[in-house]
Amino acid sequence: MSLIVQKFGGSSVADAESIKRVAKRIVETRKAGNDVVVAVSAMGDTTDELLDLANEVSPLPGGRELDMLLTAGERISMALLAMAIRSLGVEARSYTGSQAGMITDAQHGKARIVDVTPGRVRDALDAGYVAIVAGFQGFNRSTGDITTLGRGGSDTTAVALAAALDADVCEIYTDVDGVFTADPRVVPKARKLDRVTSEEMLELAAAGSKVLYIRAVEYARRHGVTLHVRSSFNNNEGTLVVNPKEGENVEEPIISGVAGDLSEGKITVVGVPDVPGKAAQIFRTVAKTGANIDMIVQNVSAASTSRTDISFTLPKSEGAVVLQALESDRAEIGFESLQYDDQIGKLALVGAGMRTNAGVSARLFTALFEAGINIEMISTSEIRISVVTRADTLNDALRVVHTAFGLDAEVDAVVHGGTGR
Repeated sequence: MSLIVQKFGGSSVADAESIKRVAKRIVETRKAGNDVVVAVSAMGDTTDELLDLANEVSPLPGGRELDMLLTAGERISMALLAMAIRSLGVEARSYTGSQAGMITDAQHGKARIVDVTPGRVRDALDAGYVAIVAGFQGFNRSTGDITTLGRGGSDTTAVALAAALDADVCEIYTDVDGVFTADPRVVPKARKLDRVTSEEMLELAAAGSKVLYIRAVEYARRHGVTLHVRSSFNNNEGTLVVNPKEGENVEEPIISGVAGDLSEGKITVVGVPDVPGKAAQIFRTVAKTGANIDMIVQNVSAASTSRTDISFTLPKSEGAVVLQALESDRAEIGFESLQYDDQIGKLALVGAGMRTNAGVSARLFTALFEAGINIEMISTSEIRISVVTRADTLNDALRVVHTAFGLDAEVDAVVHGGTGR
């Protein structure tokens, strides 16, 4: 008997018929002789609708009350799913995040899991029940308050449960058949990958791949959890996200995929004195805002050879607060001006085989040059090359690069709508 954790997102439980379809899949897994734990998201767009409702009644809803409101969505879906499973003749019990032992820090809206004590979930399994756990939520021991995990919280819930329960696999169900070499909505010839390493998946998620959230992949890699990304609309095998053991002989493809991201903006700090310590000052100011910095480039300033320009990318949602913080410290840092550009796109090419194969950069830059696409910034790691382009050329860039590296499939990928999550 195996222990399987399954996660179903909002598009998979969008309405009553969808919930019944998911319940049937869970029951099939249980009747195959497996213990089953399920993490479930709120139905469809429920979370966004609740957030809109909160903003209608208050311009600045408090974090504690917002978390109390938003977690109602998962409580609805978990209870309905348990009812649907029981109607098929299998016992099921639903648990909130706190009842399932999801212990977090006290940060409302984007809490981090600090411990998992799934005693009640284990008891349910021992009694022959399917355990349904509300994703996206937990609670803080010191305050006793409900918290939410932020974007990708249900994925992270599933992985954390799989780690705590020592599950054989954590199945993440989405509206696509697995992890593809590119977003099939943008690159119709994208191919499904049978297998990808957690290291590659981390890079793809960080670069904008929407199938898995980076926090969930990080947690899975840290705790050795094997992920299986599958479609909730069919029974096809999906993509395994694995953690190869040190020394394991695994032949890796040169390139696993290409990802695009339109969610970032670029700030350029113009005319920074070209002396030691100024970059440190800039990024200390940025760090105080809590913003996540991605790519960084420093150039000789057009204003003066004794000055430099420092550009960096960050989520658009954090642009305004960072600009304000930098402007407040302008006199101390001594820069001349700030520029903000929210019309950029980021393309990332990912593959573990880059470590041992030459010529990847040359092929990438040649493909973009031949398509007339300008590169504004470049960043690399051992297994990733990222470039910034204009936002309106990103999709063309993704298709061109995908073809240049021989990733195109012979037939178009099938997508069932939704978000891929």
